[in-house]
Formats: sequence, structure tokens, C-alpha cells
Amino acid sequence: MIKILYLLYQWIIFVPLLILATIWCTLTIIIGSTLGNNKFWGYYPGVIWGRFVCMAALLKIKVNRNSKLDKNQSYVFVANHQGAFDIFLIYGYLDHNFKWLMKQALKKMPLVGFASAKAGHVFVDSTTRKGIVDTMRNTKNTLKDGMSTVVFPEGHRSPDGRMAEFKKGAFQTAVSLKLPIVPLTIDGAYKVLPTHSWKMSPAKIKLTFHDPIETKDLKADDIAELMDKVYSTIQSALPEENK
Repeated sequence: MIKILYLLYQWIIFVPLLILATIWCTLTIIIGSTLGNNKFWGYYPGVIWGRFVCMAALLKIKVNRNSKLDKNQSYVFVANHQGAFDIFLIYGYLDHNFKWLMKQALKKMPLVGFASAKAGHVFVDSTTRKGIVDTMRNTKNTLKDGMSTVVFPEGHRSPDGRMAEFKKGAFQTAVSLKLPIVPLTIDGAYKVLPTHSWKMSPAKIKLTFHDPIETKDLKADDIAELMDKVYSTIQSALPEENK
């Protein structure tokens, strides 16, 4: 009975609220970033949007923060990717101003792509050498003065909460720019909206912030070891059935 009631709630109440909230968020970002500073307008509407969507989905969110993080320091936050609600979770509860490193294709999405460009998110172009150079320059110019980024190095959502192999991009960026990496563990998001399903379930999601890992003394040869360290750290906060 509870599952039936939640399914009705999902389509009659939650989905319309999600659509309205997303329209409000993107329009606020576009207008605010056009008239003002996108460091503010490109971030805080997203915080409200993320928290509102999690609340509207009736999710229980638990955040284990880390007192070692500095609001004035730029970081590369690296998280496991469990589901579609990871985006709302990060926006709402990261509590650190950031820009996404986004696929170039997302720039073509109606409204969202334009809002992302106005917000100052970095679109990654790895198709040509010039595109790679321009992406690194834009990333370097963006990630400073406390501005951070969040990356899901698995590249896709997990169907069962278990982590897939990491790709190198986030780690190459961190080592190249000498920015600390902060591992994040997301636990439970895959239960909210399973991959290849439109049926949601109210669930508890836990977000854990681990200690930052310095990269200033690391070189390209150290990336493989760095990836293993971050992978193990993120995995350590998952329950046994997801390891």
C-alpha cells in the first residue's frame, strides 16, 4: 500500500514540482548570472534546487562533514556515482562553491545547457588537441580562489551501489593544477531511482566527506597509485554488500 501511495505521489506531486523547480532554477541562474556575478548566481540557486528536490522526494539525507576542509581552498571533489539523485545531493549538500566539468554534448540541452554556460561550468572538449588545451586553460582559470569542481570518475551510474573502475581525467586535472582531492562517498542513492527504471522509492542517502589528499608533490607517474588510494577511501564508507 505504501509503495502504491508513493508511486502516486511521485507522478502527481513530485514530478510537477521537479519540473517547476528546474525551470525556476535555470531561469534564476540565467538572469542572475547575466545581471550579476555568476560565482553567486551560478551556485546558490542550485543549492536551493538540490535541497528542495531531495525534500520533495521525501528522502532522508545524512551528511558526515569533515572539519579539515577549508572554504577558501579549491578542491577536486571525487565521488562514486550511484544514481540520478547524486546531482541533487551534491548541489544541495556539498556546502562548497563549485563548477561542474561537463560533457560538451550537454551544452545543447534546452535551457539547461544555456544556464550551465551562464553559470560558468566548464565544458570539456577532448575531441581535438586545441579542445583539450582550451579545456585545461578554462579549468585552471575557473578553479581558483575557493572555487572547486565535482567529478564522478566512474563515468556512469551504478545499478547496485557497487563501484566501477575509475577513469583518469579527474586525477590528471588535480595533479596538473596541484589541487587537493577530497573523496566523497555516496551511499543509498541507487535505491531511490534504480538504473533503467522510472519507479522511485523513498530512501536514506548518506554523504561522507573524507580527508583531503594533497597532490602538489605528485607527478603523472603517481596517478595510478593516487586513483587506487581514492577508490579505497570512497569504498571504505560503503556497507559490505556494496563493496
